[in-house]
Amino acid sequence: MKVESGATVNLHFSLALTDGSIVDSNFAGKPATCTIGEGDLPPAFEKVLLGLEAGDAIERTMLPEQAFGAVNHANLQKFSAVNFAALLQDKLVPLEPGSVVMFKDPAGFDRPGVILSITDGEVEVDFNHPLAGREIVFRASIVSVLAPGTSKLELE
Repeated sequence: MKVESGATVNLHFSLALTDGSIVDSNFAGKPATCTIGEGDLPPAFEKVLLGLEAGDAIERTMLPEQAFGAVNHANLQKFSAVNFAALLQDKLVPLEPGSVVMFKDPAGFDRPGVILSITDGEVEVDFNHPLAGREIVFRASIVSVLAPGTSKLELE
Protein backbone atom coordinates (compact mmCIF):
# COMPACT_ATOMS: atom_id res chain seq x y z
CA MET A 1 0.00 0.00 0.00
CA LYS A 2 1.38 3.40 -1.02
CA VAL A 3 0.90 6.63 0.89
CA GLU A 4 -2.01 8.52 -0.63
CA SER A 5 -4.52 11.14 0.45
CA GLY A 6 -6.66 9.78 3.28
CA ALA A 7 -4.21 7.00 4.17
CA THR A 8 -3.18 6.51 7.78
CA VAL A 9 0.59 6.42 8.05
CA ASN A 10 2.75 5.22 10.93
CA LEU A 11 6.19 6.73 10.67
CA HIS A 12 9.35 7.70 12.42
CA PHE A 13 10.41 11.24 11.62
CA SER A 14 12.84 13.96 12.55
CA LEU A 15 13.02 17.68 11.96
CA ALA A 16 16.46 19.24 12.01
CA LEU A 17 18.09 22.52 11.11
CA THR A 18 20.57 22.50 8.25
CA ASP A 19 23.42 22.63 10.79
CA GLY A 20 22.29 19.20 12.06
CA SER A 21 20.59 20.41 15.25
CA ILE A 22 17.59 18.16 15.93
CA VAL A 23 14.38 20.07 16.58
CA ASP A 24 12.10 17.06 17.02
CA SER A 25 12.46 13.32 16.50
CA ASN A 26 10.67 10.11 17.38
CA PHE A 27 13.22 7.70 15.90
CA ALA A 28 14.13 6.52 19.42
CA GLY A 29 10.49 5.93 20.39
CA LYS A 30 7.13 4.81 19.07
CA PRO A 31 6.15 5.81 15.53
CA ALA A 32 3.75 8.71 15.05
CA THR A 33 0.43 8.20 13.31
CA CYS A 34 -1.04 10.71 10.89
CA THR A 35 -3.76 10.73 8.27
CA ILE A 36 -2.68 12.34 5.02
CA GLY A 37 -4.81 15.37 4.19
CA GLU A 38 -6.12 16.00 7.70
CA GLY A 39 -3.52 18.64 8.59
CA ASP A 40 -1.46 16.47 10.94
CA LEU A 41 1.62 17.52 8.95
CA PRO A 42 2.28 20.65 6.90
CA PRO A 43 1.10 20.07 3.29
CA ALA A 44 4.62 20.08 1.82
CA PHE A 45 5.72 17.40 4.31
CA GLU A 46 2.72 15.26 3.33
CA LYS A 47 3.52 15.78 -0.36
CA VAL A 48 7.01 14.22 -0.06
CA LEU A 49 5.45 11.17 1.62
CA LEU A 50 3.00 10.50 -1.25
CA GLY A 51 3.83 7.31 -3.13
CA LEU A 52 6.06 5.88 -0.39
CA GLU A 53 5.29 2.52 1.22
CA ALA A 54 6.24 0.60 4.34
CA GLY A 55 10.01 0.30 4.60
CA ASP A 56 10.73 3.42 2.52
CA ALA A 57 12.76 6.30 3.95
CA ILE A 58 13.29 9.85 2.74
CA GLU A 59 15.30 12.92 3.63
CA ARG A 60 14.36 16.30 2.16
CA THR A 61 15.44 19.84 2.88
CA MET A 62 12.31 21.95 3.05
CA LEU A 63 12.45 25.66 2.25
CA PRO A 64 10.96 28.01 4.88
CA GLU A 65 7.84 28.53 2.76
CA GLN A 66 7.31 24.74 2.65
CA ALA A 67 7.94 24.22 6.35
CA PHE A 68 6.97 26.84 8.94
CA GLY A 69 6.78 29.88 6.69
CA ALA A 70 8.91 32.89 6.00
CA VAL A 71 9.45 35.47 8.70
CA ASN A 72 6.48 37.84 8.62
CA HIS A 73 7.76 41.24 9.70
CA ALA A 74 4.21 42.25 10.67
CA ASN A 75 4.55 39.65 13.46
CA LEU A 76 7.39 41.63 15.05
CA GLN A 77 5.71 43.96 17.54
CA LYS A 78 6.96 46.63 19.94
CA PHE A 79 5.20 47.30 23.22
CA SER A 80 5.74 49.84 25.97
CA ALA A 81 7.98 48.41 28.67
CA VAL A 82 5.36 49.61 31.19
CA ASN A 83 3.19 46.66 30.07
CA PHE A 84 5.95 44.29 31.25
CA ALA A 85 6.79 45.99 34.56
CA ALA A 86 5.98 42.98 36.77
CA LEU A 87 7.89 40.57 34.51
CA LEU A 88 10.87 42.91 34.29
CA GLN A 89 11.05 43.10 38.10
CA ASP A 90 10.74 39.33 38.62
CA LYS A 91 14.04 38.18 40.16
CA LEU A 92 13.15 34.46 40.10
CA VAL A 93 12.40 34.24 36.35
CA PRO A 94 13.73 37.44 34.79
CA LEU A 95 12.37 38.58 31.44
CA GLU A 96 15.21 38.61 28.91
CA PRO A 97 15.73 38.20 25.17
CA GLY A 98 14.76 34.66 24.23
CA SER A 99 12.08 34.39 26.92
CA VAL A 100 8.72 33.08 25.74
CA VAL A 101 5.69 34.98 27.03
CA MET A 102 2.05 34.01 26.51
CA PHE A 103 -0.26 36.72 25.17
CA LYS A 104 -4.00 36.74 24.48
CA ASP A 105 -4.92 37.42 20.85
CA PRO A 106 -8.06 39.44 19.98
CA ALA A 107 -10.14 36.22 19.96
CA GLY A 108 -8.95 35.34 23.48
CA PHE A 109 -6.61 32.51 22.45
CA ASP A 110 -3.14 32.11 23.97
CA ARG A 111 -0.35 33.04 21.61
CA PRO A 112 3.35 32.69 22.43
CA GLY A 113 5.76 35.50 21.70
CA VAL A 114 9.55 35.44 21.92
CA ILE A 115 11.20 38.48 23.48
CA LEU A 116 13.69 39.88 20.97
CA SER A 117 14.94 42.94 22.81
CA ILE A 118 14.32 45.04 25.90
CA THR A 119 15.19 48.71 26.18
CA ASP A 120 14.26 51.30 28.80
CA GLY A 121 11.14 52.23 26.90
CA GLU A 122 10.00 49.20 24.93
CA VAL A 123 9.98 45.44 24.53
CA GLU A 124 10.15 43.89 21.05
CA VAL A 125 8.27 40.59 20.64
CA ASP A 126 8.36 38.10 17.76
CA PHE A 127 5.06 36.28 17.16
CA ASN A 128 6.37 34.23 14.22
CA HIS A 129 6.67 30.47 14.61
CA PRO A 130 10.10 29.80 16.19
CA LEU A 131 11.16 27.93 13.02
CA ALA A 132 9.87 30.57 10.58
CA GLY A 133 12.47 31.55 8.03
CA ARG A 134 14.51 28.38 8.60
CA GLU A 135 15.20 25.55 6.18
CA ILE A 136 14.18 22.26 7.80
CA VAL A 137 15.66 18.84 7.06
CA PHE A 138 12.74 16.39 7.19
CA ARG A 139 13.59 12.70 7.55
CA ALA A 140 10.92 10.03 7.62
CA SER A 141 10.83 6.25 7.68
CA ILE A 142 7.48 4.66 6.84
CA VAL A 143 6.52 1.86 9.25
CA SER A 144 3.08 1.05 7.85
CA VAL A 145 0.34 2.44 5.63
CA LEU A 146 -3.38 1.77 5.97
CA ALA A 147 -5.67 2.50 3.02
CA PRO A 148 -8.16 5.35 3.36
CA GLY A 149 -11.17 4.23 5.38
CA THR A 150 -9.41 1.17 6.78
CA SER A 151 -9.56 0.54 10.51
CA LYS A 152 -6.54 -0.88 12.27
CA LEU A 153 -6.74 -4.67 12.41
CA GLU A 154 -5.02 -6.44 15.29
CA LEU A 155 -3.99 -10.06 14.62
CA GLU A 156 -3.29 -12.42 17.49
